[in-house]
Order: sequence, then structure tokens, then C-alpha cells
Amino acid sequence: MLDPLLIAELAALGLATGFFAGLLGIGGGMIMVPFVTFTLGHRGVPADLSIKLAIATSMATIVFTSISSVRAHHRRGAVRWDLVARLVPGIVLGAALAGAGVFRFVHGRWLALLFAVFLVFAATQMLHARPPSSSRGLPGPGGQLVAGGVIGFLSGLVGAGGGFISVPFMTWCNVAVHQAIGTSAALGFPVALANVVGYVWSGSQVAGRPAGSLGFVFVPALAVIASASVLMAPVGVRVAHALPMQTLKRVFAFVLYALAAAMAYKGWSA
Repeated sequence: MLDPLLIAELAALGLATGFFAGLLGIGGGMIMVPFVTFTLGHRGVPADLSIKLAIATSMATIVFTSISSVRAHHRRGAVRWDLVARLVPGIVLGAALAGAGVFRFVHGRWLALLFAVFLVFAATQMLHARPPSSSRGLPGPGGQLVAGGVIGFLSGLVGAGGGFISVPFMTWCNVAVHQAIGTSAALGFPVALANVVGYVWSGSQVAGRPAGSLGFVFVPALAVIASASVLMAPVGVRVAHALPMQTLKRVFAFVLYALAAAMAYKGWSA
């Protein structure tokens, strides 16, 4: 059982991650991972294992958050379902390779540092990348399969819904930023589901997991965070569609920089 204070903290985290999932299409995982890592560490879970549990639990909440977020984006016509259909096969393959294979054997420190590096990359692209060429479009079916595989694999290693890769990728290919965010929210569901299956399987025999864990997923935290996050995702969507494109890019970038600093610290101290 979780104590009442911890339940309140996890609920607040869920509200925050749901809002950012709707606002930025990031699934909320990049906010959850540092916080859940810290929480589990204070419960006596070893640093290497706490980071993996945090990543897996964060990804599991995205299964629920993405449903609420994508429904709100879809109602506003901001989801490119044709693009979702072409990216999903690669996403599932990449996620399976990460969640069911590589994830178990990589040390938590390197997962945290990898997480920080890609956050910095994505943020810098958003702030400083040159405007895309007017003639640049999305790659063909093979290129989108590869892109989906990269999104699924890297998302599986860091516990994020893929928005930190898919949003910059789509905007680079001249997809409008609001559509990129809405489409990223839709991609969050297959990214999360495929990876969670892998986390449950690969973590089922790992010793030292806290009570209530299903593989690498810490179910009590999942239940509280997911319940709160689905309430706030539509609010984030409404705010997203009220803001201009450049403001969204700046918000997205500075959130990523802050979270990169937090995870770099966790990685070095693990």
C-alpha cells in the first residue's frame, strides 16, 4: 500500500504529465522518469533498478495518457492518421527490440545519460534548426519504416512516448507543428504498448523489485499517475491549439533542457 502523502505526490505528477502530454505530444514520460526514480530510491530500491522501474512505469502510463490526448487532438483534426499507419510497423519492431531485449542488460546509469543526450538534441533542433526546405517532404515507405523503428527503439530505452524524436522529425519534414504534436500523441499508444509488453517479460525474473511490480512496471505508481494524467491531457490540448507555433517550439525545447539536466544528474549519481 502507498502512504497518503506519496499518493498525493504521484497524483500531482500525473496531473502535470497529462497536461504536458496534451500540450506537447511528449507522452509525459520525460517528466515522470526523474520523479519516479527519486521516489523509488527513497523506498530503498537500488539506483540501477529504480531508473529501470521508473522508465518502465512511465511508459506504462503513456498507454492511458495517449488515449485521452489523442482523442482531443483528433477532434481538432490535428492527427495525420495516414502517417501513423506508416510509422507504426517500425515502431513496434523497434520497441520490441528495446523493451524485451536491450533494456534489461543496459546499466541504469547509461540509460539515464542516453535519455539526457537525446533530450538536448531534440531541444536544440526545436530552437536552432533552420526552417525546413519547402521542397522537403516525408520519406517513402522504407524511410518511414526505419524512422518508426528508431522512434520505438529509443523510446523503449528512455521511457518516453517518442515525441522527443517524432515531433522534430515531422516538423523537419514540413508537417505543421500542431499536426506533428497531434500525430505524436497518436504514436504514443503503440510505442507504449509494445514497450510495456517487453518490460514485463524482460523484468519478470529480476530480483529486488518492490512489491506490486509486474516485470519492470511498478503497478501502484502506474495506477495513481495514470488516473490523474488522463484528466489533464485534454486541458493541455486546448492550450496547445491556442498558442502560436513558435511559442510551442520554445516551450517544448525548454522543458526538454530542464529534464535533460535532471536525468544527467541522476545518471552520474546512480
